[in-house]
Amino acid sequence: MTDRVTAPFIKICGLKTEADIDAAVEAGADAVGFVFAPGSPRTVDAATARRLLERVPADVLTVGVFRNQSVAAISQFAEGSGVRGVQLHGEEGPEYFAALRAAGRTLLRATAEPVRRCGEYGEDLLLLDAPDPGSGKPWNWASPRFAAPSGRWLLAGGLRPDNVREALEVTGAWGVDVSSGVESERGVKSPDLIRAFIGAARGQH
Repeated sequence: MTDRVTAPFIKICGLKTEADIDAAVEAGADAVGFVFAPGSPRTVDAATARRLLERVPADVLTVGVFRNQSVAAISQFAEGSGVRGVQLHGEEGPEYFAALRAAGRTLLRATAEPVRRCGEYGEDLLLLDAPDPGSGKPWNWASPRFAAPSGRWLLAGGLRPDNVREALEVTGAWGVDVSSGVESERGVKSPDLIRAFIGAARGQH
């Protein structure tokens, strides 16, 4: 078993409340995500995110999630909220990553398409989502169609406390990202599930 599987990078996404933040931080999340893309039950505004960020320690990466929004809008939300990471989850090309590159900012690229390696678009972290994003259905990790990228990449899509450990061991992912898998109902995070997910991912129970 590799050290990375033993201590994977864990991002909890779609947080909206103080209780969400506290549960993720206290359980040891490496990153927390705020959805700024419109149309999601998890969407928050920049002011809400900025208020919640006050509860996040400096060593936990804060990420804003965007989908098919303009560079200007993304920059405005990132600067207005104070997030240190920008995740592009739509059809953005390499030019977006070049335009959004800034000192101290971590860029994440999310895709459901097969990718050879992290960094092809200029991203710092790659997020590999399931083929049907948002469905809660995971990859068939043992399928010949699934090929793990090289570099720093996070597995997402259909992960839950009861399958995240297996997912890490089978795929060798550098880390994992979860949103719906730690919710008691759509858009509502469960502190208990957040703690259970992080504990399971790290093999603590």
